[in-house]
Amino acid sequence: MRMIVLIFIFLILASLFSALYYLIKDKGQSERTVKALTVRIVLSISLFAILMIGFHFGWFPRQS
Repeated sequence: MRMIVLIFIFLILASLFSALYYLIKDKGQSERTVKALTVRIVLSISLFAILMIGFHFGWFPRQS
């Protein structure tokens, strides 16, 4: 499960940096920045949902 979380974080950061690249390259005249940020938001919400479901079903052990 830890690997899935790390992959999601890597994809979120990659999407964020691609949005920055498109913002600089296209000077705000393209929709590519918005699409990259939309992908980042979807990935972030998905990661949050996976973590919530994982804690609910006990996929992550609780540390005391």
